[in-house]
Amino acid sequence: MANSGQEHEIHYNLVEDDEFDIVNIVVEGMDGIHGAGAASSVSVGVGIKAPITYQPRIPGRPLSQKWLHEKLGKYPAKTHVQKVIEELDAPKSGLIYLRGFDEPLYPYSDQGPPFRQQRHFFYLSGADFPGCAVTYDIPRQELILWIRRNDPRLSLWYGNTPSIDESKSKSDVSDVRYIDGLTAYLHAVLTPETGGGGPLYVLSPDQLPKLSPSPPQYSFFKGIHGTGSRGLKIDTTSLLPAIEAARVIKTPHEISRIRRAVSLTSLAHRMVLQRIKHLTNEREAHAVFEGFCISQGAPHQSYAVIAASGPNASTLHYDANDEPLEGRQTMLLDAGCEWGCYASDVTRTFPLNGKWTKEGEEIYKVVERMQRECIDAIRPGRLYYKLHLVACLIAVEELMKLGILYNGTRSEILARGTVAAFFPHGLGHHVGLEVHDVSGRERLLLTGSTVSSSGLNSQRVSGFQEPRRRMKREQVTPEDLAAMYREAMMDRDDVEQNVVGPPPYKGRQRLRENMVVTIEPGIYFHRPYIQSFFLSNPDHAKYINTEVLDKYWDIGGVRIEDCILVTKDGYENLTTAPKGKEALKIINAGIPGFGDDGQAGGGSS
Repeated sequence: MANSGQEHEIHYNLVEDDEFDIVNIVVEGMDGIHGAGAASSVSVGVGIKAPITYQPRIPGRPLSQKWLHEKLGKYPAKTHVQKVIEELDAPKSGLIYLRGFDEPLYPYSDQGPPFRQQRHFFYLSGADFPGCAVTYDIPRQELILWIRRNDPRLSLWYGNTPSIDESKSKSDVSDVRYIDGLTAYLHAVLTPETGGGGPLYVLSPDQLPKLSPSPPQYSFFKGIHGTGSRGLKIDTTSLLPAIEAARVIKTPHEISRIRRAVSLTSLAHRMVLQRIKHLTNEREAHAVFEGFCISQGAPHQSYAVIAASGPNASTLHYDANDEPLEGRQTMLLDAGCEWGCYASDVTRTFPLNGKWTKEGEEIYKVVERMQRECIDAIRPGRLYYKLHLVACLIAVEELMKLGILYNGTRSEILARGTVAAFFPHGLGHHVGLEVHDVSGRERLLLTGSTVSSSGLNSQRVSGFQEPRRRMKREQVTPEDLAAMYREAMMDRDDVEQNVVGPPPYKGRQRLRENMVVTIEPGIYFHRPYIQSFFLSNPDHAKYINTEVLDKYWDIGGVRIEDCILVTKDGYENLTTAPKGKEALKIINAGIPGFGDDGQAGGGSS
C-alpha cells in the first residue's frame, strides 16, 4: 500500500560547551511542512541546560520554538459547528447551548485539580478558560462565546482571564459577549412568539441553562426534555452523538496541533533515552520527560506518565513510577504531552543498560513486527478491527516460534483467543482532544466491552462484569478475540456492518482520511492475569508452555506505540521518537561529557 508521508532521518548532534559545562542539542532534518526555525534555550532534567539549535537537512518542519509556537490562525470553531450541524441532519431552526467548566474544588477543600476545559465545549469555542458558555443560533448561523467579566478582586489573586478582544483574536466565533447577558439572550432567541421555539440542543438534561428567575411569559422553559409548557422543544439526546461524530475526522488546524504535541513528545522520549543510564528510579524518568515538555511550553500531559521498569511493565496503566531501576531489565515509557488542548500518545520500551537480554530482544522483535505490519496496512476504507487481527496473527506465529505457544495450529490458537493472555488490549484508539478520543457512532474494535459517554466503562473478563476506571486501551478478552476472528473468516461486508454494539454505536469503523489513530501492539507477562484466567483454564492452558514461559516473566511487557494520520493514499506516521536500533544507539551514546557515574567530565581524574 502507499505511504503518502515520506520517511526522513532525523539527526541530533550533541555538542559540548566547555564554558558553561552544558550540552547543546542540534536537531537536523525533521519531516513536515514548515521552514527553518530559530535557536532557543531551555533547561531540562538532571541538571543539564539544553539550548536547542535546529538545522533542517531538508525543506520541511523543524522542531523549534519558532515552529512550535508559530501562530496557526484562529481556532476554526465555525467549521466545527458546521460539522456538528451536518451530523444533526441540518436542522433549519434551533439553538445549540454548551457550558464550559468552572474551576473545580476537591470536597471539603479550598484546593482543586488544575483546570481542564470540557472538550466538547472547546471544540465549538476554542476557549480554554473557566466560566464560559457558547451558543449557536442555527437559522442566523451566529456562534457566540460568552465569557465572564474580569473582577479586579479575583484578578488580584489569580490574574485576568482573556478579554473580549483577546478571545476574538484566538477563535473565529461570530461574536464574544459577557455572560451576564446570556439569560436575556436565551429568553429572546427561544421565545416562540419571536420566531424561536427551538429545539434547544444540549448535551444532557443536567446541562440545561439556568433561566430562573424569569418573567411569567418565559414559563415555556419549565420542561426538562421534550416540549415545554409554551411549546419550546428541548433536545437532550441528539447533540452529544453529533459532536462526537464530528470530532472523528480532524480539520487541518486540529492536525497541526496534534502534530506539535506528537513532535514534542517524541523529542522528550529521546531526552529520557539519553539519560536513562544515569537514572536510578522510575520517578527520575518521569521527571525528565515531563520537565522537558514543560520547558518547551507544554505544561499538561495527555494522561498520567507510565514509567514502568521490569515486571511493572506488565501492568497496562502502571502509574506509581517510584521503584528503583537496579536489577531491572527494561523500561516501558508511555507518555505524551498536550499542545493547545490536543493530545499525543507514544510508547517506547527499551533495555535500561542499552543491551537486550536474549529473551527481551525476542519479545521486542515480536512487537516490532506486529506494529510495522499493521502500520503498513493502514489506508482509507480499512476496517480497523482487521488490523487488530493481523497483530494477533503475528503474535501467535512468533510466540509459537519461541515455544511459548504450542500444541496447536496458528489458526486453532487464534480462533480460541488464547493469545489474549499476552496481548490483552486493543490495537489502538483515536487521538484528538482526548488521548482516547471519541469514535463517533462506530467503534474501532467494538468488542464485548462497553464505554458510556460519561467516561465510565464496564468490561467483561471471562464471564464476570466489573466497573473499572476509564482506560485509554480497550480490553480484549479471549471471547472477544474469538468472535472477531469468526466474523473475519466469514469475510462478508454485510456481516461486518451488521455487527452492532450498545447505543449509540452502530458498527465497526473503517479508517477515513484525516483520522488520527494509534497503533500500539504489546506483549505482556502479567503473572496474576495469565495464571488466573488462562493457566487455570484447560481450554487455554493446553496451548501455553509454562516451562518456556518461565523465562519471560522478568521482562514484564513490551509495547510500541505511534500516532498515525490516515491520508488520502495511505498514512503518515507523526511519531519520530526513537525505537529499535536507533534507541539503543542513543542509550549507549548517552550524554557527551558525562561518565558512567553520571558526573560531568566522565568521572575520571
